[in-house]
Amino acid sequence: MEQVYVSYPSLDENKRHGAQQAGTQSETTQDKLIISNERPWKPWRSARSRIRGWAIRVQNAMLCLAGLEWYCYVALGVLMALMSFVMDLTVAKLLRAHHWLYSCLEGHKLLQFLCWTLYPACLCALSTSFSHSICPQSAGSGLPEMRAILSGVQLPDYLSLSNLFAKLVGLICTLSAGSSVFLGKVGPFVHLSNMVGAYLHRMYASACGTKQRRTQGDMLVVASAVGVASCFGAPISGVLFSIEVMGSHYSVRDYCPCFFAAVCGALSYRLLAVCSGEQETVNALFKTRFPTEIPYQPPEILFFALLGLLCGAVSCVYLFSHRWILRFVRANKLISRFIATEKTLYSGFVAFLLALVTFPYSAGSSMASQLTMRQLICSLLESTQWNSISHNATLLEESQQSLWQEWSPPGSSVYKTLGCFLIIKLWLLVLACTLPLPAGYFMPVFIYGAALGRFLGEGLAYLFPNGISPDTLSVINPGGYALVGAAAFAGAVTHTLSPALCALEMTGQSTHVIPILIATLISNAVSRSKHQPSFYDGISLIKKLPHLPSLIRACPKLSSVQIGRFVAPAGAVLQRGEKMAGVENVLNNSTESQFPVVDTHESPTLLGTVTRDQLQAFLLEIQTEVHCIMSVVREQRVFVTENGKLCGLITWKEMKSMIEELAEEI
Repeated sequence: MEQVYVSYPSLDENKRHGAQQAGTQSETTQDKLIISNERPWKPWRSARSRIRGWAIRVQNAMLCLAGLEWYCYVALGVLMALMSFVMDLTVAKLLRAHHWLYSCLEGHKLLQFLCWTLYPACLCALSTSFSHSICPQSAGSGLPEMRAILSGVQLPDYLSLSNLFAKLVGLICTLSAGSSVFLGKVGPFVHLSNMVGAYLHRMYASACGTKQRRTQGDMLVVASAVGVASCFGAPISGVLFSIEVMGSHYSVRDYCPCFFAAVCGALSYRLLAVCSGEQETVNALFKTRFPTEIPYQPPEILFFALLGLLCGAVSCVYLFSHRWILRFVRANKLISRFIATEKTLYSGFVAFLLALVTFPYSAGSSMASQLTMRQLICSLLESTQWNSISHNATLLEESQQSLWQEWSPPGSSVYKTLGCFLIIKLWLLVLACTLPLPAGYFMPVFIYGAALGRFLGEGLAYLFPNGISPDTLSVINPGGYALVGAAAFAGAVTHTLSPALCALEMTGQSTHVIPILIATLISNAVSRSKHQPSFYDGISLIKKLPHLPSLIRACPKLSSVQIGRFVAPAGAVLQRGEKMAGVENVLNNSTESQFPVVDTHESPTLLGTVTRDQLQAFLLEIQTEVHCIMSVVREQRVFVTENGKLCGLITWKEMKSMIEELAEEI
């Protein structure tokens, strides 16, 4: 940086040396005009210059291949895959530590009881305490809130880095509590993906400036697909999930970015498993080996349809129970006050109760409580018939290391274990949904549906040991029924079809496409009857989130509600021919950030809107009359007109009051 110092001679000096001034002008200027061109010395200047030049060339070459947003999609997929893999690895180590400690206490039932119950209780308490101390908004799955954000609602701190850190650590603690608590990771992980996507979009916006071609909403839609794809290695169902669950309006231009980022996330997630030695090659997460020649007999289509009806009916019971207990917890003053002041204690107490019921020396022995969430789904998807194995000594010796033995303990049958699992786990899952900690609910529902299908499949295998059709040498595959039940029940609870595709991608089992789709469609039809809200819609209604699609699906009469009931006065209004004095008066006497522009005050035909920043910049440049400024209506403020005449405005405050009023009537 150049620094210039100039010194001028005084008047007396000019008088004394006036005669010599012309002769010594150059010397005086040289002495009194100091120009410094020196710069701070830096090492390896030439090397740094070459590196900077190569970096610029690489950057230009990359930008020639694709825009900066596509590299953000790649970064999003790789980062979420790495986060998912590290999370699974950490949870697996903590679960193995719990199992090791429990097995070391063999023969000491009291110590085993304390180990079994206090371990998940402490982890759930730690999850609640840590997440709420860092960011209270990190509790729950986060999907209902993200749907509200994608619809245009501004929820503070839901996309912050503090929430990212709190939810990440809290979710690891929740998953490490094991199958006793029976919670998953999909919902919170999609929320984590959205937070990473929001941060990448801020970096993208700062790099592109005004030349950015993607909005934050576009990045969040892509991040939702990446979240599911990085959990299961299922890119197609991840994109379908972002369409069905997250967005009420899906833009076609998001289609290709969603697939691209989801494939990056799914591929990176599976490659990390190969690099760690967990798998030999890129494969499905829960690879199944069903018979391919005759996977099922044609008459079994009827039983798959019956399974869809059963899953739809049970999902109605579960959804009703879920909404009831959430309303009860909020309405009961004693419980709500206790949760508000002692969240950590409440989480620890509920987790202790859940572990108490699943203790292996109590009811846990009748519901395969020692299996982890991953082991539960792997065992339920086995193609062998458990009942026939338990009565065949040869097959029993060959399958000593199989997980099915947890479902058939000594003195108990497979049907009793599956029945106890279905009855007890349903209510334990309903109770676990009240825990104020980061947790997902898709995987527990998926496992429960698999158990429901397995129960029906084992029953049919008992009734038809040689298959339904005597002309075909094909026995019934209970694992196929478990796969169909998992997709059907999860689809019925969420009111979506993406679980059907997710089940196919997670298992790599394409032979059961038709049964899965039939059962999922039937279960959806049953669960949607009488406009019953889905799992996520129910949470949105109970939390009174301003998510209008949830309210419309649960309350169709909303379409006939007169919007005039909720219209508030428009406040400060500008007319087309407003003078500068009027504009200054509006800016000085109001705090709104946006103003409607009408034709005249007598004929308030809405012409458009103008922001405060636009008016302030306009006043700095123009000193005459104000011109009419037109802009598109923003999402946060909607001006209501009748035959073109301005009636007022609606903000999210009025929308929230409308939703609260109508939600109480449901």
